[in-house]
Amino acid sequence: MYDLSSKFNIFYSSYVVLPQSEQSSLYHKKDLNLQRLKDGLKEYNTEYKTSYSIVDDCVQGSVAMSTVVQNEESDYDIDAAIVLGKSDLDGKGALSTRNMVANALRRKTKQFNAEPEVKTSCVRVKYADGYHIDFAVYRRSYDIINKEWIYEHAGSEWTSRELRGLTDWFKTQNDNSNGKLRKVVRLSKMFCKSRFSWKNMPSGLLQTVLCDEMLQDSYDRIDELFYYTMKEIVNRIEESTSVVAPVDNGRDLTPRQSDKQKMTNWKNRLKSKLADLDILFSEDCTKADAIQAWYGFFDHEFWNENETKSEYNKLRCFDKSVCSFGDNEQFIEEMFPVNQVYSCKISCIVSRNGWRPKPIGEFLSLLQRYLPHNFEIRCTMEYTNCPPPYKIFWKVRNVGVEAERRNMLRGEIYERGNSIVEHSNFFGKHYIECYIVKDGVCVAKDKVDIPIGKG
Repeated sequence: MYDLSSKFNIFYSSYVVLPQSEQSSLYHKKDLNLQRLKDGLKEYNTEYKTSYSIVDDCVQGSVAMSTVVQNEESDYDIDAAIVLGKSDLDGKGALSTRNMVANALRRKTKQFNAEPEVKTSCVRVKYADGYHIDFAVYRRSYDIINKEWIYEHAGSEWTSRELRGLTDWFKTQNDNSNGKLRKVVRLSKMFCKSRFSWKNMPSGLLQTVLCDEMLQDSYDRIDELFYYTMKEIVNRIEESTSVVAPVDNGRDLTPRQSDKQKMTNWKNRLKSKLADLDILFSEDCTKADAIQAWYGFFDHEFWNENETKSEYNKLRCFDKSVCSFGDNEQFIEEMFPVNQVYSCKISCIVSRNGWRPKPIGEFLSLLQRYLPHNFEIRCTMEYTNCPPPYKIFWKVRNVGVEAERRNMLRGEIYERGNSIVEHSNFFGKHYIECYIVKDGVCVAKDKVDIPIGKG
């Protein structure tokens, strides 16, 4: 793998890690709103003749783990926990307790554009500049026999939960990895937020748990450490989209179908972008190639040394029906449910003046496994055992440095009939996929690789 670790380290320290001043600002916002909550509770108690009080509090999540990354939109979330006495609540339900906390906050946050919002797992305070603070609400009682505090979280109902368990677990795991885990988690978060169009990506907690589970800590170079961990995460999600917490008796972190879809989205986008990094393993990979490959992966201007995005936008795509500017790759799982109960087969014939048309496999065996430029590539959905009627969708994906430079990554999915024609225009390990969609479900798919040589 091309060694770009020195530049990668600069990217990590200067553009990924949140500066200490920003981290301190997050803690300050937490403290400020915690005091507002305490002051609001005093008013609430006076009005309703109650005696609620916060008996403990702590920072949780990415702020506590120090895995918050830089975000151009300043959309930072701060997770804090507040604890009330179980006996003081006198049987108050989980939702009722969250409503009470929101009521207390509203009394001291009238200057905010939006009122505190009661969520299923927290009470949220939003700042106009993009910050938001999530107050997770707990109650505690003392176990006299085991001489320890028992904490319960106010979610859809009261559920046993460790107050500082995840934070303590992460610190232990990170120490055991000599700090490698925190680096990988931060870089994973940078990837997941690298495109504005990428919606429904996994939470920081899901990323953290899988980064720990699949951490390839035998690698010391930061670029190799990150790359090989992400490769293993793709393999892990392909086996299962379920994730359990390392604490709280292994509670399910992906209980809903929407949670599993976020895992699938992460896997699809990771797999696609990791394929773009194949150039790093080529013997003739240059430093410029490597920089451009990582630019395509993170879509961050730090890596854009050769061309600007405005120059990219000057490039024209002549077939507007099948390509557009930027990286707009689509995944069939995001468009249709997938249930491959049938099969299909693509035939791929390549031809050019002076060359007899042949299946691509024969050409590749004759030409050292790469297709020359300026060949016609005709793909046909030749066979399926799916009974009609059905629709045929196609995806043409260009991979590699040259595709990035030409702004021709493509990757959109279109209904285009039984056959499509493409051309071998530039270097890269490209591919074409075909999908059979029946009654709104993808029931079969096939793929053909189109490796195109240089020059």
